[in-house]
This record gives sequence, structure tokens and C-alpha cells, in this order.
Amino acid sequence: MSAQPGSSAQVEELDCRGQRCPLPVIALAGRLPALPLGGVLRLLADDPAAAPDVAAWCRMRGQTLVRSAPPAFEVRRDR
Repeated sequence: MSAQPGSSAQVEELDCRGQRCPLPVIALAGRLPALPLGGVLRLLADDPAAAPDVAAWCRMRGQTLVRSAPPAFEVRRDR
């Protein structure tokens, strides 16, 4: 785990490279609740479908997609 410079947010990394969608989103959904509110999960996913899938999942679940720079996606736990 690490923190962003100037931020107190907890950052955890989940490496799903090599997995095809929807597996990275399923892993994201399983791991994010373990983080405290405000915690950030950095998901590494190299499937081209990950970018739209992660963004859609965040919108549907009320979480914040902090950064999308494939293959890295940072999602903040808001609820």
C-alpha cells in the first residue's frame, strides 16, 4: 500500500493483468469493500474492455474513478 503525495488516502493495488473482462471488474467489486471509506484501489487491467467496464461499474455503484490511464485505473471507495 502507498499514498498519493499530499494525500492521506490509502492506496491498495490489485493486479488483474492478463485477465479478460469481466474478471477485473469482479475482482474490483470484491476488493473495494475491504478498503476504508476514501481508500483508493489501483486496478491494473490490460484487457481493452477494462476502461469502459471500470467506468460503467463506478457510475452504477456510486464510486469515483479517480484516474483512468490504462492499464492503471484508480477507484476511490465513496460508499
